[in-house]
Amino acid sequence: MTFQPAPLRVASLLPAATEIVAALGAVDRLVGVSHECDWPAAARGLPVLTRPRVAASGTSREIHDAISKQAVSALAVYDVDLEALAAARPDVIVTQDLCDVCAVPFDAVRRAVAEIGLESTTIVSLKPLDLKGIWRSIEAVAAALGLEERGHTLVEGLQARMQAVHARARRLPRTPRVLTIEWLDPVMIGATWMPELVQLAGGRPLVAQTGEKAPVLDARSLAKVSPAPDIVVLKPCGFTLARSLMEIETITRLFEGVRWPACDGGEVFLCDGNAYFNRPGPRIVESLEILAACVHSYDFRDLGAKHAASFQRLGVRRGRV
Repeated sequence: MTFQPAPLRVASLLPAATEIVAALGAVDRLVGVSHECDWPAAARGLPVLTRPRVAASGTSREIHDAISKQAVSALAVYDVDLEALAAARPDVIVTQDLCDVCAVPFDAVRRAVAEIGLESTTIVSLKPLDLKGIWRSIEAVAAALGLEERGHTLVEGLQARMQAVHARARRLPRTPRVLTIEWLDPVMIGATWMPELVQLAGGRPLVAQTGEKAPVLDARSLAKVSPAPDIVVLKPCGFTLARSLMEIETITRLFEGVRWPACDGGEVFLCDGNAYFNRPGPRIVESLEILAACVHSYDFRDLGAKHAASFQRLGVRRGRV
């Protein structure tokens, strides 16, 4: 009789990692998640191991200012629930070291593990800055769970789906200039993997470079973006469509004083920035599909129909929405 070790118990402290674990077919191994892990549905009833120190109910500017105040005071944006983490008894904890605003940072997790005596727990810290980094993150989680082959298969499948979109985009005669915005106030331009997604969707990315942190633009700098964008895609980090629409006045102010072809042509789109674009996990493929439907709306109208609930065209006309 062959002894089969019990499956590893996994705590995921960021939404992308939870989605990776689920895509690997290991959602049943999750014993705890972060307060932001809302997909797949199976993750929603699990013990919550983190909590925010900054309320997410304010405006974009209020949230930004509150987070900045925490940073200036050298205070964490999130807390680890030590009691819940100890009760979960994870063998593996997945966290990140990319953005202190996005999720609990690696150092905080390491301190928490030491404080409650879980030194034998493996900590996997993800830091994807581009698409290759996302693929490496998936493979790192798979390796930690002993699911290397599943990880390779998953990555190959995701890459094939992305290349299918890119192959269609390459055949199109136009390469529109695309500006993506990941925060409304202050305006932050989509960076890290976003320029790559724009290129795969058949567009030319503006302002940001792959692997960079998000550039912050004031109103004057935004108005001077050159060349001017043909397409603007708003995908505020952590905001659903409904949440973003609560800030329609902020969005309107964003376009005051700009003279962009995107505004003249009605090519301004608002996307679900909670589920897509800002989570470096398997649904980065769906993010590309949504982006392609924005950049080439007619040619990718099938993808537009597929993701109709996740984005919408805004009726922007020079300072009016």
